[in-house]
Amino acid sequence: MIRLKNERQIAGIRESCRLLCAMFREMIPLVKPGVETLEIDRWVRNWIGKAGGKPAFFNYGPRDNPFPGAICISVNEEVIHGIPGRRKIKSGDLVSLDCGIDLGGFISDKSCTVEVGSVSPEAHTLNVVTRECLYRGIAAVKAGDRLLQIARAVQGHALTHGYGVVRQFCGHGVGLAVHEDPQVPNVPHGPNPRMSAGMVIAIEPMINQGTGDVDILDDGWTVVTADRRLSSHWEHTIAIFADHIEVLTEDQEEGKKEN
Repeated sequence: MIRLKNERQIAGIRESCRLLCAMFREMIPLVKPGVETLEIDRWVRNWIGKAGGKPAFFNYGPRDNPFPGAICISVNEEVIHGIPGRRKIKSGDLVSLDCGIDLGGFISDKSCTVEVGSVSPEAHTLNVVTRECLYRGIAAVKAGDRLLQIARAVQGHALTHGYGVVRQFCGHGVGLAVHEDPQVPNVPHGPNPRMSAGMVIAIEPMINQGTGDVDILDDGWTVVTADRRLSSHWEHTIAIFADHIEVLTEDQEEGKKEN
């Protein structure tokens, strides 16, 4: 069941998203050669705790195998749900950072893929196109229209560039829980409800250099490309209103710097 949010709830989710943006702003410069992904996870736990929130992903999932990190850090062929560990980041890596904050019961969710040092032209283009896919999807959001037009926008742009689009995992409702209805796929399939005022959704294209097929590693979490080629992952949390949308995890401070 899709849970429509009221003004008070959206205000709480918005505040969680603002906090998450502030964290990303400070975290991204830490993603550099020689740093272990576990170091970034420790930094995230500390930052969120000091800010008065809780890592939304920590201990999320099945009781017998909950996610052990505060943040998903997926490198190169890892698509999503990479577990922080002793892997050292290298120049040329694509590093996807996916994190959420629980701020008094209000959940935010955001992801970006960082190009570390000097990446190949192929890696850079994949990352640029994936971000473009995200914003194509966001541009397709409108109250009263059907949800799968988001997927058509995402997939169409990716296929134009010859990339694979992950079908097995997708975006989702968010705000009062980490994952809520509806599912927000990047490939048009499944239920196609109308988008409504009060919906809060996470759009998150996962675009692969080669095939869109994926494997799940033995840890039960880490999703990798089936052909072990590169992947990129971008995500925003969006609130839908009757006459407009709001990208809650878009960093307004970064926008001011760019202007």
